[in-house]
Amino acid sequence: MAICITTVVMLTLFLSCVIPCLAKVYTVGDSSGWSLGVDYTTWTTGKTFKPGDSLVFNYGSSHSVDEVSSDDYGTCTAGNSIASYTSSPATIILNATGTHYFICGVPGHCTGGMKVSVPVTGGGAGASPTPSTGASPTTKPTPTPPTATSTGSAVPASSSAISPVVAVVFSLVSMVFKFVLS
Repeated sequence: MAICITTVVMLTLFLSCVIPCLAKVYTVGDSSGWSLGVDYTTWTTGKTFKPGDSLVFNYGSSHSVDEVSSDDYGTCTAGNSIASYTSSPATIILNATGTHYFICGVPGHCTGGMKVSVPVTGGGAGASPTPSTGASPTTKPTPTPPTATSTGSAVPASSSAISPVVAVVFSLVSMVFKFVLS
């Protein structure tokens, strides 16, 4: 009986750790980063963004990232931004489904192509992702503001963010199953 309880506890722990750890981290523009001269429509092609995934914007001091409405995206208007990020790298967790719109708030940059729309679909990797500590965006009141963080470390382009804890928990669950089966 104790072995069954241990197995259930370990399996629950494993699943509660693995599911949030499957969120992906996407570096916007890959190695080009957030800059002029990058085709962000092509960059989003073939990617499936889910709630819990993160966007990392790497950019120089002459740029910014503004999350805006669909209308402001179409007109390249940053004055009514939902959130504004001025410290690179800016990590933005995609907390909700729907299309998220980002532009560079520097005059002329959005019309020069520094804009990306990110369609977030389906069930996510984790129900409530927790951001790492870092600078918060300058936000205006909205019902569901995005979360931004600065990690201070380089993030590989479009990598899966799988925690090392997954390997430890998986090993423990494997040992329990081997013990139960022997």
